[in-house]
Amino acid sequence: MRLKLIACEALYREACAAVARSPHQVDIQFLPKGLHNQGGPAMRQHLQQVVDRVDAESCDAILLGYGLCGNGVAGLSGGALPLVVPRAHDCIALLMGGRERYRGYFEDNPGVYFRSTGWLERGDDLEQATQQVVRDKTGVGFTLDELIAKYGEDNGRYLFEQFTGCHRNYRQLTFIATGLEPDRRFEDQARQEAERRGWQFATIPGDLRLFEQLVSGEWPESDFLVVPPGWRIKPTYDGGVMDKESAP
Repeated sequence: MRLKLIACEALYREACAAVARSPHQVDIQFLPKGLHNQGGPAMRQHLQQVVDRVDAESCDAILLGYGLCGNGVAGLSGGALPLVVPRAHDCIALLMGGRERYRGYFEDNPGVYFRSTGWLERGDDLEQATQQVVRDKTGVGFTLDELIAKYGEDNGRYLFEQFTGCHRNYRQLTFIATGLEPDRRFEDQARQEAERRGWQFATIPGDLRLFEQLVSGEWPESDFLVVPPGWRIKPTYDGGVMDKESAP
């Protein structure tokens, strides 16, 4: 297969490592890390423009190196090509190997902030999804926009204020070590940041299976959404994170 991967530059090392081992021809395009900070609608508009410029004759599918990312990929369509995206709320879930592990770790460690090589190397100024995401008792993530869409303007804002109270004060910084680090410099940098902020520090191993499956063409429905031509990505606000719907 010939694949086009569009990914956030904060995942540069992980994406490149996976592509190097892919059995397929994969062309990569990295987008600026600050795209997340523009908000969901602006991010979606930019991503759609990039997707629309992909030559449908040059590849068989478009891959997204993103999670739902605050609805930044909601509404995206691959045009004449299938669009493939991991079922993840954000890039932290990608680095941890899946939303279930991310959910479990987040529930066991409330008030945690994450760092990785890419976050320190390229994404230090990014606002992490855990600053905006609300976790209900099942671990499902909800942004302010999602709560408003689900419960209405007033109720959505009230719930967001209530549920995000536990995330206003971080207590721990966790470094995700994916095995691609050139040395200990990034882990040490994360540890120093934790000490400076008076937070606890931990290092956990990452898991690159989602990156590898994405570029190898292994897209189990449990972990990936494949959006056929004429359809678009739709957030579902449940354990599956996203689904597809017919594009107008």
